[in-house]
Amino acid sequence: MLTDHVSRIVDARVNDPGAIAAAAARRSKATSLIGEHGKAMIIAADHPARGANGVGADPNAMADRARLLDRLCIALDRPGVTGVLATADILEDLLLLGVLDGKSVFGSMNRAGLAGSVFEIDDRFTGYDAETIAAMGFDGGKMLTRIALGDAATPSVLENTARAVDELNDRHLIAMVEPFMSTWQDGKIRNDLSTDAVTKSITIASGLGRRTAYTWLKLPVVEDMERVLASSTLPALLLGGEVKDADTAFASWGKALKQPTARGLVVGRSLLYPAGGDVAGAVDRAVSLL
Repeated sequence: MLTDHVSRIVDARVNDPGAIAAAAARRSKATSLIGEHGKAMIIAADHPARGANGVGADPNAMADRARLLDRLCIALDRPGVTGVLATADILEDLLLLGVLDGKSVFGSMNRAGLAGSVFEIDDRFTGYDAETIAAMGFDGGKMLTRIALGDAATPSVLENTARAVDELNDRHLIAMVEPFMSTWQDGKIRNDLSTDAVTKSITIASGLGRRTAYTWLKLPVVEDMERVLASSTLPALLLGGEVKDADTAFASWGKALKQPTARGLVVGRSLLYPAGGDVAGAVDRAVSLL
């Protein structure tokens, strides 16, 4: 199966590059962003483009494209999964495999803040733009927005995010903003996951752009999510991150999903690379929380 996937994709890219646009044009779109159960279940796979390939003890888990695509196909085929978030290379592979029918699709927009780099905060837009997201018939774009008060690159990060928010809102496409308050510690960027810091990041992110009718937030699950989610009326999708204790993570997601602004999950590595390797089982368990 893995070899078949790769062969189909490479043959199309070599012999018929136009097949990607053709697949996007004939794709049946999602009838709703939140699905029949009223909440979104989006599979995230935009980590490799930022050089963040590691999962658990394997630093290159997501670097094996064939295995990543195989796991994505399994996840997207599970009942209740509403969509996917990824960069152009991965979404185009999935289009060629014909697995995006009826799914919401979100393009990852800024990936220049490479993991571990000295310029990590300066997360420029090197992926999708609003024009291409619209042309491909996708549903929106995601912006990682790390706010480091001690880093002079932060104003440019905020300005570029605001511009993308405007361009997506102008096209009636979802602007999915993923904010963090971040600091440099021992030469590395650390996201502050305290309740107060996440709340502050939400209030800053919610004000970006000249209109916010189509702006959603992508947020970590932290302590006191009731207070965190009370800081904005923008719809919020809860991110998974790398999970060390699955039972604890699922319990915290389920509790947070009870808040009125929480409209679903955007989870990647913890569902695509679960302990034990049962992708379908992990996805089904996440869907059950909705």
